[in-house]
Amino acid sequence: MWLWIAQKWFLWALAVVLVAAAVSDLRSGKIYNCVTYPAVLVGLVGHWLWGGVDFQGQRIGLADAVIGLVVGFVPLFLAWRAGGIGGGDAKLMAAVGALTGWEFTLSSMFYGFLIAGVMAVATMVRYRITLRTLGRVWRFLMLAITPGKVDGPADPAGADSPKIAFGLALCIGAAIELIDVCLDGPLTGRLFQ
Repeated sequence: MWLWIAQKWFLWALAVVLVAAAVSDLRSGKIYNCVTYPAVLVGLVGHWLWGGVDFQGQRIGLADAVIGLVVGFVPLFLAWRAGGIGGGDAKLMAAVGALTGWEFTLSSMFYGFLIAGVMAVATMVRYRITLRTLGRVWRFLMLAITPGKVDGPADPAGADSPKIAFGLALCIGAAIELIDVCLDGPLTGRLFQ
């Protein structure tokens, strides 16, 4: 038991990061660098020092931590550059990747995007803006397909559009994957057996 806890130091670090990021995103709508940068550093240095930790049937070393960082950061960095999310969300997934490697990170993002979708639909229903939002999304898609032929804003979200806590959704997604790993997942297999 104690050996498992010591060998899974990066999962404990991840749990702390997820709680701090979720609280920060809920309180201020931001995930601060003081949460993400130390987590990236701990992941990279920790995996470098311990040179390959057994995790999900593979060994995670420094190279795997770097690949996880890139897999978590690059797609969300591009979304941030496009104006869709905050920079803290991208750095959060970089931290998740540095701590856990690319496979865990992809699963976390998948679950996080699902949670964000549920949050978005709930927000649209709550504020009774479903048709308006779908109309904006349709316009955005038409503009993307036929540039210059559709009048209207390039961004489907207006200034008055309510926001969801995307960082919180990512934290929940990573927490789902973390629980799955701790229970020797896959979670969906356990639920439907």
